Amino acid sequence: MTGEPTADQVLDEYPFALVVGMMLDQQYGMEHAFRGGYKVLSRFGTLDPAAIAAADPDEFKALCSVPPAIHRFPGSMAARLQELAALVDAKYDGDVTRLWSEPTTGVALFARLRELPGFGEQKSKIFMAFLAKQLGVKPRGWKTIAGDYGLKGYRSVADVVDAESLQKVRDFKKQQKASKAAAS
Repeated sequence: MTGEPTADQVLDEYPFALVVGMMLDQQYGMEHAFRGGYKVLSRFGTLDPAAIAAADPDEFKALCSVPPAIHRFPGSMAARLQELAALVDAKYDGDVTRLWSEPTTGVALFARLRELPGFGEQKSKIFMAFLAKQLGVKPRGWKTIAGDYGLKGYRSVADVVDAESLQKVRDFKKQQKASKAAAS
């Protein structure tokens, strides 16, 4: 997903890195966003939500801003990441997998995703489709909520499994952007 084997390994080994990547996937290249967990782990030494939440905000912002930064807006995203970590620590005892393993319905999962900092309606639907397609998390009624995400073509991160599918998602997004520009 990231184009860097070490960063992809972090995504495989640390579920919190997936949520961090999805949070960072806004106004920033998808593969760069999903490298965020790797960058934090390599600089901070852990992806433990409690440790991230408890970190000094100025120091955490500084480590997130070191080039290559975790995002094109490293300061605001460092604060959002600490907010996300605090929520995961408080609501799920630091176990981010409880976010998606406990809900038995798509409605319940969607509600949990919407609570996450930086997860609006669209991002929550995309992540729900990602969980279904990539991790097999399919609570009752998930398709009704996720809609077209992950169900038709190559539209989002939910559809990325290799370099070819990443390019197809990029092409789709480029086409969408051109269509919007032409309609303006």
